[in-house]
Amino acid sequence: MELKAIVMDIDGTLLNKEKIISTRTKNKLIEAQKKGIKIVLASGRPTQGMLPLARELEMDTYEGFLISYNGSQVYDVKTKEILFNQAISINLTNELLNHLTNFEVVCMVDQDEYMLVNDAFFDIKSEGPAGYMNIVHYEVRGGNFKVCEVDDFSKEIKKPVNKILVAGNPDYLQKHHQAMSAPFKKSITAAFSAPFYYEFTNQGIDKARALDEILLKLGISKEAIISFGDGQNDRSIIDYAGIGVAMGNAVPEILELADEVTASNCEDGIARFLDQYF
Repeated sequence: MELKAIVMDIDGTLLNKEKIISTRTKNKLIEAQKKGIKIVLASGRPTQGMLPLARELEMDTYEGFLISYNGSQVYDVKTKEILFNQAISINLTNELLNHLTNFEVVCMVDQDEYMLVNDAFFDIKSEGPAGYMNIVHYEVRGGNFKVCEVDDFSKEIKKPVNKILVAGNPDYLQKHHQAMSAPFKKSITAAFSAPFYYEFTNQGIDKARALDEILLKLGISKEAIISFGDGQNDRSIIDYAGIGVAMGNAVPEILELADEVTASNCEDGIARFLDQYF
């Protein structure tokens, strides 16, 4: 195949366990861009939380793209333009957040420079990201937000929301996630991005839907794309691409779906797979 675009998730895929891009993987992706291959980062992260990684990969020089919030926004790193945005309405956001008060979880919603949360000290009672006080601390710092703890989200949400992030104990989320999303099946999309993260976006939103907003306009067919992922919310890009590649550390669902399996995110899985192409 003639490779024209590389699409990849961030956490568990591009980043290793230290939450950094290894030198080998970084050099390989910069080399790809020098050859005219487009780079797309596709993550559940907010756009502003992805920009430092995009700059590290020199995507602002070579015009890479960010698919953020699990696909509800597309951003051109070079031109700084939002190319696509499909958020959850304020009314639906408030209905969903009110429903989620029935569950033992922490909800996180960003509004401009702030991350609104219902409990800034929530403990997921499970192994979370190392080096952070709790899951809220990790998410707020990773997205470059200020934290704002609120008693009533409806008093603070002033504009449509790209994503509602729910964090909780993995066992609890597995037991209750269907009840959390059931009343909203016709109006929202819900997916796990990690065992402790369950995320809500607008109906019909996923990472592959967002890819259509970029690659079709560039004249790049699905057959010319390689996608890398590890989590359930990467299913759409693995299925979409000409070659969908699961990281060695991927969840069983993605390992089974993928066309190929590479080494883990801690073993330069992306770079090692791309070695056969350039």
